[in-house]
Amino acid sequence: MNLRGTIPPHLGNLSFLLSLDLSSNNLSGHLPKELGKLHRLRIIQLSYNRLNGEIPAWLGNLQRVQRLEMGNNNFTGTIPQALVNINSLSGSLPNDMCQHLPKLEGLYLSRNELSGNIPSSMGKCNNLQILALSYNQFTGIIPRSIGNLTRLEKLYLGLNNLEGSLPNGLCYHCPMLEGLLLEHNELSGNIPSSMGECYQLQILNLAANKFSGLIPKSIFNSTMPQGIYLNDNSLEGNLPPITNAPKLENLLLWRNKLSGNIPNSISNVSMLKELDLSDNLFSGPIPTLGNLRYLECLHIQNNNLIAGSTIDHDWTFLSSLANCKHLKRIILSGNPLSGVLPTYIGNLSNSLRYFMASNCEIIGNIPMEIGSFSNFSSTSFMKNYALCGPPRLLVPPCKNDIHENSQMIILHALSGFEESNMLGSGSFGYVYKGRLLDGMEVAIKVFNLQTEGAFRSFDIECDAMRNIVHRNIVKVITCCSSVNFKALVLDYMSNGNLEKWLHSKNYFLDLIQRVEIMIDVASAIEHLHNGHPTPIIHCDLKPNNILLDEDMVAHVGDFGIAKLLEEGYLMKHTMTLATIGYMAPEFGSAGIVSVKCDVYSYGIVLIETFTKKKPTDNFFAEERTIRHWMESSLPQRAIEIADVDLLKREDEYFIVKANCISSIMELALNCSAELPEKRKDMKDVVVELKKIKQRLLNNIK
Repeated sequence: MNLRGTIPPHLGNLSFLLSLDLSSNNLSGHLPKELGKLHRLRIIQLSYNRLNGEIPAWLGNLQRVQRLEMGNNNFTGTIPQALVNINSLSGSLPNDMCQHLPKLEGLYLSRNELSGNIPSSMGKCNNLQILALSYNQFTGIIPRSIGNLTRLEKLYLGLNNLEGSLPNGLCYHCPMLEGLLLEHNELSGNIPSSMGECYQLQILNLAANKFSGLIPKSIFNSTMPQGIYLNDNSLEGNLPPITNAPKLENLLLWRNKLSGNIPNSISNVSMLKELDLSDNLFSGPIPTLGNLRYLECLHIQNNNLIAGSTIDHDWTFLSSLANCKHLKRIILSGNPLSGVLPTYIGNLSNSLRYFMASNCEIIGNIPMEIGSFSNFSSTSFMKNYALCGPPRLLVPPCKNDIHENSQMIILHALSGFEESNMLGSGSFGYVYKGRLLDGMEVAIKVFNLQTEGAFRSFDIECDAMRNIVHRNIVKVITCCSSVNFKALVLDYMSNGNLEKWLHSKNYFLDLIQRVEIMIDVASAIEHLHNGHPTPIIHCDLKPNNILLDEDMVAHVGDFGIAKLLEEGYLMKHTMTLATIGYMAPEFGSAGIVSVKCDVYSYGIVLIETFTKKKPTDNFFAEERTIRHWMESSLPQRAIEIADVDLLKREDEYFIVKANCISSIMELALNCSAELPEKRKDMKDVVVELKKIKQRLLNNIK
């Protein structure tokens, strides 16, 4: 168009303007501040002009901008920090970006929807100190040219889809590196021993990737690290001695394949606050950790650790923890600790809020000194079958002259089977609200033994749920079984189930609540599939079986038809049918169940949660399923099919919320694909939903 002169300020009056393209002209002068009023703008193209002055900070207020092009002008000064507020950019990074920004010191593009490869030309931004590209959709490898950025201090590439190995010599070429955050990608290979050459490194986060091999000793050589996060990989071998980490506060190595003893040298890491070695193959005695004065969280569950020597099981480590005055959480569950609980367990810090020692082969009496835990409902010694103690700790009483058996206690808790106490009913019985002798409110599932399959359902649910410990799975407090009476005592969920909140009058969940609930559910199912030696398939996921506690945290319950896969098997056959509408096609037609059946059900629940359409509605008949309806509606009609209570056009954040729901519906379709092999893994679902939630929160003030 060959426009000349300055950009007129009155353009700022076009309040409904979505796209402003003034590129490839001869415009000059400063950007008028009136353009900062165009809050609906999605595209700004100003390249190839003669604009000058500083880049204005008000650009950061245009939160809906998805494309911003300002290259080939005469701008001066620094890039304003406020530009970090724009979190809806999409597309890929230009290959020649560093050619136009030779003095660039910081590039902050995290929490957007950028994709494609990270260009190898990024290594030409010689002055770059901070490269932040986290929470995007970048693919490919980390370019080796990153090693050319000799002034680089922070490299943030987490929560993308990057693959390949770490660039060789990264620490040697980038000696000033302070933060290396590469979590939640698909990176693989060994962690190079040269990582120890990052002598300024304070945070190393390689969590949730596919790294294998040994943890190099060298990463503990530096005196600078404050946080090392290597959890959720496939690392193996021994944990190297930690001899020189005076500032280390967080060491997270959970869910790997690490083995051998926990090194005694870990007690020398005096500033350590969080130590998580859970879900590994560690063995031998737990070292004394009393020197860790600032320790707040100790998670060592699901290993093969013992309390002391194999002869006396002296629990010395627990005595030493009395010196840790800031301790809040101790989780020891799933280790063969054996032996008797020592009386000095009562000496643990008053700050302690969570102590878990279930399934630890503990025997004998729980000492009276445990009294300091009198107000902790989460204290648990479940599945220590030779342990006895106070009823409030949910273990059998120690006295031999107690005449009330568990059936009588439950009947007392129920105060009879009054209809007013009934919380709901299922295929095999009824659920009542009750109160135990110590005043604890519980839900009691009483099985109707006249119903075919009730005995088997009780056995499955008791065995499956008793062994599961997860914040998003309903906890079984105890099981009661006799010839004529079978019941489960469960945590009471005061806010009922998701079905009620979606489909009953006078109940409403906002968008963020629904996203958080479905993250909770995804986390629970992911734990069932991956958190145990043999996967557990729920088989009947639906809103009725998603329960909400007083804080609206979701818990998955009702494992009455759950299946445990045998070792080495990916599926099994069953004659039991689940709920129509939520049941995967291969489950209903051929009786084949696998973890992918739960993924399908999750996808259907996801659709229902954000549309308030049930898969069994009359609207869906014959070949028209809720999934087909959703698939035919995306992406053009995503706004129309969403629950009308979630999207109102007058809402200031209408577009942000619409994009969020559209992303969730795309995820739901990927979960509920017709073919099992086309469905996502629950681990990936959790990561993707968390990204969607973060994008939503970033764009809503």
